[in-house]
Amino acid sequence: MHDKQNREPDNTAIRVALWRALHVRVDSSPHVLEDEVGLRLADPEEGWRQRPDMDPEGTSSFRASIVARARYIEDLVTEQLDNGVTQYVILGAGLDTFAQRRPEIASRMRVFEVDQPDTQAWKRQRLIELGFDIPEWLRLVSVDFEAGGSWWEQLKTAGFDATRPAVVASTGVTQYLTKDAIMDTLRQVARLAPGSTLAMTFLLPFELTESELRSEAEAAEKGARSSGTPFISFFTPPEMLALAQEADFREVQHVSATELNKRYFSGRTDNLRLPSGEEFLIATT
Repeated sequence: MHDKQNREPDNTAIRVALWRALHVRVDSSPHVLEDEVGLRLADPEEGWRQRPDMDPEGTSSFRASIVARARYIEDLVTEQLDNGVTQYVILGAGLDTFAQRRPEIASRMRVFEVDQPDTQAWKRQRLIELGFDIPEWLRLVSVDFEAGGSWWEQLKTAGFDATRPAVVASTGVTQYLTKDAIMDTLRQVARLAPGSTLAMTFLLPFELTESELRSEAEAAEKGARSSGTPFISFFTPPEMLALAQEADFREVQHVSATELNKRYFSGRTDNLRLPSGEEFLIATT
């Protein structure tokens, strides 16, 4: 039995994994992302679907956001692999299951999952318990961010080749970081080899969130604050693009929730859709 008490991902990582599984179980086909491996990793208590944060109706917008951003990243990684990019870095990987669900793609790359040491130790143990291999091409990179650890230095130690391009994904993270910390990440990725791509989500200020969903967004912010991980950074699309340009990326692009809705939620019969609130920055070196 795995040690849940002493070593496990934070509540946010577990909630994301459960929302992905809930999408498969309660939303109509076709599913934007099919991921129940994360549910097996999390191994929640019996009756997890009765949790208030798993209410199918009340959490539909958050669930849509989680599966859309994951699907968008995986489509981007696949596209870039076709262009010869064979390194994929996931910052704040949590219970990401790309390597387990899509080995036909992941095995053609070197995948670096970056997260806190306790999370990585827990995940390694759970993968082994569930019978998943940890192949040579999958690197679980431990970085003690709270102690000032450098993800870049640990990435190089894990075998990242700075002379070759990469896709770097950072989703659901910027709202917890200061502007200075975000700029540090942008500048570091902007120095990667030409042809590298950063895909980073950011939250719009609440006043730009759809009015009917503003109370849900504010409730999510309140919950994050009470759990010790408050939202501290919000950006308009022009502000985020300006930061990426300041970091010296060659090209920057804003991908809106509206665009993702057209791509992944058109023609659905269950009215599942992505709300405005979380947007993408795509920046290339």
